[in-house]
Amino acid sequence: MNGLLGSVDANRGDLLLGWDTDQFPADVYSTAMAMGVILEQGGLGSGGLNFDAKVRRGSTDPEDLFAAHIGGMDSFALGLKIAARLKKDGALSHFVAKRYSSYDKGIGRKIEAGKTNLKELEAFTLRNGEPEQRSGKQEVLENILNQYLFGS
Repeated sequence: MNGLLGSVDANRGDLLLGWDTDQFPADVYSTAMAMGVILEQGGLGSGGLNFDAKVRRGSTDPEDLFAAHIGGMDSFALGLKIAARLKKDGALSHFVAKRYSSYDKGIGRKIEAGKTNLKELEAFTLRNGEPEQRSGKQEVLENILNQYLFGS
């Protein structure tokens, strides 16, 4: 927001643990998603990727640390290529635009601009009821990402 990005903590963990395990990044699905967010924010600017990571206990040779850094950078480089293609092709943008189109006018625009309050929002909801349920299309979006990841 202020153009002051320092760095991105670019380690990974085990989803089943609930915290990161300081492993080097190797999952291209995750790096593609991260680089997609970074591209949407205008890139890294003067920031960078911080591998706050360690090799595993069983990796005892000094070259294991080099291999870990190379693999992490390769994972992010491939993630960046995939994210750039997704952005260039607009493969996901129309889903996002449609999903959040209610913020382009009316009360949604006022919410986004910070020009409303809870009292007005309560009155709006009481007048109009709950919004119509709209699918997030998560599985469709995951399938599109998989097509870009695996080239089909």
